[in-house]
Amino acid sequence: MAGSEEKGRSGSLGEPLPPSHEPPLAQGLPEEQPQPGEDEEEHGGKEEPERSEGVLDEDTAAEGLHTLGCSAPGTEYVYLHLSLPGRGLSDISILSGYNHLQKMELSSNKIHDLSCISHMPYLLELNVSKNQLTTCFNFKAPKNLREADFSYNQISKMQDLSAYHSLTKLLLDFNEIEEIKGLENCHSLTQLGLSHNKLTATQGLQNLPIKILNLSFNQIEKVNGLKTLKKLQRVDLSNNKINSLEGLEEHDLLEFINLEENQVAELSELKWIEDLPLLRVLNLLKNPLQKVHGYWLSAIFMLLQVTELDLKKVSVEEKVAAVNNQEPPPEVVAAEDHRIHVLCNIWQPQTVLHSTLPGADEDYPMLVLVGPLAGGKRQLALKICRKFKNSFRFGPCHTTRTAYFGEKNRLDYYFISQEVFVKMVIAGRFLLTYKYSGHSYGLARDTVESIAREGLATCVHLEIEGVRSLKNTHFKPRYILLVPNDKMKYEEHLRRTGLFSRAEIEEAVARVDMYLQINQDFPGYFHANINTDELDEAFTELSHLVKIYLGLEFLDNIQGTKSRAGSRTQLFPEEQPSPEEISDFLEPFPRNYPRDLLDVLTAPPGSVEEVSLQRRFSAARRVLLFQSPVVPREQPVAPCYPSAPQQPAPVIELRSTFLPCTAASGPRVGRRR
Repeated sequence: MAGSEEKGRSGSLGEPLPPSHEPPLAQGLPEEQPQPGEDEEEHGGKEEPERSEGVLDEDTAAEGLHTLGCSAPGTEYVYLHLSLPGRGLSDISILSGYNHLQKMELSSNKIHDLSCISHMPYLLELNVSKNQLTTCFNFKAPKNLREADFSYNQISKMQDLSAYHSLTKLLLDFNEIEEIKGLENCHSLTQLGLSHNKLTATQGLQNLPIKILNLSFNQIEKVNGLKTLKKLQRVDLSNNKINSLEGLEEHDLLEFINLEENQVAELSELKWIEDLPLLRVLNLLKNPLQKVHGYWLSAIFMLLQVTELDLKKVSVEEKVAAVNNQEPPPEVVAAEDHRIHVLCNIWQPQTVLHSTLPGADEDYPMLVLVGPLAGGKRQLALKICRKFKNSFRFGPCHTTRTAYFGEKNRLDYYFISQEVFVKMVIAGRFLLTYKYSGHSYGLARDTVESIAREGLATCVHLEIEGVRSLKNTHFKPRYILLVPNDKMKYEEHLRRTGLFSRAEIEEAVARVDMYLQINQDFPGYFHANINTDELDEAFTELSHLVKIYLGLEFLDNIQGTKSRAGSRTQLFPEEQPSPEEISDFLEPFPRNYPRDLLDVLTAPPGSVEEVSLQRRFSAARRVLLFQSPVVPREQPVAPCYPSAPQQPAPVIELRSTFLPCTAASGPRVGRRR
């Protein structure tokens, strides 16, 4: 009997003892213990008490008690946790005396009444999933209850949880709930599970601090009522009837969205979530939009921040492919344009190019004027070609747009139809093509070769899109940026022409800043920058630059220098000028000339430059001493430009200035393309 007594006392450790420290009768201990051997003969041994099926008794409760700790008041040691899953319990009223419990797990039983919890003021966590409950929270609220799991029950309505201020996690999955309500005052709720219910709307969650929300396997058609959940991080809306993602926008902390097996059919619906900065995981499996052509790359392009799409990791290569496919960078467009023209031209009969110069390291000379719409580049190109007619000829581009008033076919442009334009592309007849303002433009190979056949350089005008494509070819032109500084005056000029719509004017004005930004961000991308507010002044400056390129004018003729002759140390090779003196000589130059030109001049001269300088200085000294007349420099038949690197190139190299080559300087070396 001593063993029986110890067993009875050990079963009551989960509850506080009375002041007398005697176990109460309610805990299953007899009031008086029988004496050893008494009535044993009469009854044939000890008689076990009968246990009702499904009713929790003291011995069974003792088996589930664990985690010995200090009670809430701190006066004694008690068991804080009770775990009795899968015991077939239906009546747990005995737990009314276990008022020190802080965590209770009674899942997978047959419980339908939780009134005993009203006597557990210190309860923090409650798990009564997989029972036979028809209502939740039908007990007095423990003021510190934080987590409650009522999933897998038969609950049809949600109770008013205004008294549960500390509730942070509530699971009501696999029930029969039709409406979300009673959560308005749960200002600590961060996780809510309502999957596998009968919900048709997401109302009732306004202004809650929910971070994790599970509403899968319901009958929800629209995502509304979630805009005020500003702390939402994960949302599961799979297996519903949702056809629009409106309502998921403006959730800056949202990281995970599961929309598997819904009715989203349009790629345009992704616009609602494309601006979510922290979105990383998106599941759209078993939605109609997956059958849309190009869905994968289109979805990745719209959601570049996503790292996992439809349960698949999104690689960096796929993101690059998506961008290049949907909205490629300008450089990619230009490279693709060049690739197309090279491949199309390969299939044509190959001939020796007239633009090939005698030396393999020499490039065919070409002048490209770049600038915004109607900014004066066409007029300046034509005037330059008229002034330097022995060196340049204007190369008209082909275009699919109609001629403006005053434009002439084959003089300003070759005006052709879109069908003819496409046929020329397929035939490999273009050196470059680009699109601007909805029209196609292209520089034909025959245009350049016909000019080169006459031993002249080509002068063309292009938009920046054409420049990017031309930079992929073997040609290395001089690029002159012609851009107005006064945008208001430029806009007024466009309006006065009456040729352009308001949208075209706004786009043209906006591109002025784009040109200036490119010139600032990529030094050397353009070899010079000329202001076109006044076309006469722009033509004067452009003419001066062309003369320098052709070797017709030396740099000491630039306006603004201190003296045309300078000091003796700058004229005669017997007294070589120091780099500081050269820098001082160049200092007054106009600031709008490229810095790379000045850098070239301040560099120590090479052997060829020294010989040329000595020859020029000697001639200048003889002239000053009246020993010989000035012999005018002969104008070359065709200009020859130095080979420029692909990266920022100087405006001019001294070798080309002093030793120009002509078209008749030797036999051409054939270059096939």
